Amino acid sequence: MEDLSKYHHPIGKLLAPAFGAEDWERYRLSEEQVEFFRRNGYLKGVRMLSDAQVEMLRGELEQLMNPEHPGRRLFHEYHSNESTDPQRVLFHALGAWRVLPGFHDLLWNPAFFVPASQLLGGPVRFWHDQLFCKPARHGGVVAWHQDYSYWTRTTPLAHLTCWIGLDDATRANGCLHYVPGSHKWPDLPKPVLAGGLEESRRSLPEELQEKFKPVAVEMKKGEGSFHDARTMHGSGANDTPRPRRATVINVFLDGVKSNSDEPLLEGVPVIPRGEKMGGQFFPLLFSV
Repeated sequence: MEDLSKYHHPIGKLLAPAFGAEDWERYRLSEEQVEFFRRNGYLKGVRMLSDAQVEMLRGELEQLMNPEHPGRRLFHEYHSNESTDPQRVLFHALGAWRVLPGFHDLLWNPAFFVPASQLLGGPVRFWHDQLFCKPARHGGVVAWHQDYSYWTRTTPLAHLTCWIGLDDATRANGCLHYVPGSHKWPDLPKPVLAGGLEESRRSLPEELQEKFKPVAVEMKKGEGSFHDARTMHGSGANDTPRPRRATVINVFLDGVKSNSDEPLLEGVPVIPRGEKMGGQFFPLLFSV
């Protein structure tokens, strides 16, 4: 199975055969959208994919959820079920871009990287991707957390997350919830990601408990949301008859450095502490 991480350009059929800077203007966020993100720490409802692109990625996801898939060895993490609740299932994996061309090419989608550059304020460098699937009727939860609490092995904090739905996301099937303004909170301890939804909330200091007022982020398939790496977010269970599937692209501003002398991801060569992130596994996606 070829490792697609060596290709730092689109290689498959997900994207239009030709696009360039003259086409990118239509993907730019408005000033009002950027200001909403700055004020609240998130932005929802950004169109990322057409229905045809969603179907292509759904097909690839179905393949990748088979633990016998030959590309499994290329994942940095692979959890057929990461839920700590034996009655629930949460599929979660990191590294799909290395395995199949649709998820690989998604990183070079201008509908993603143009807004990402606006929100980061400069060139966009890839960190890692994620797949999340909450199956029908017993889909698991994702605990309240800040992404950066898992990412302190990189510094400084100049990170951004893009969540892209492969199904309609609703309150009933476990859509994301954000806590507006929480991107201005201090760094908090990392919880067990697929543990109890509310456990980390209950451990917050009293002054943050009072500010904890989450909002549901319902979106249509193919839409995405962006959030700051400190924004508190989580998602509930899926008890509906249909799955709730999503993919996530995590990026940071070019210039972020390693903060560890250990591998930053499983299977990736060490980037010594203090050295700039880059190379095969952390490509530059877009430079202003």
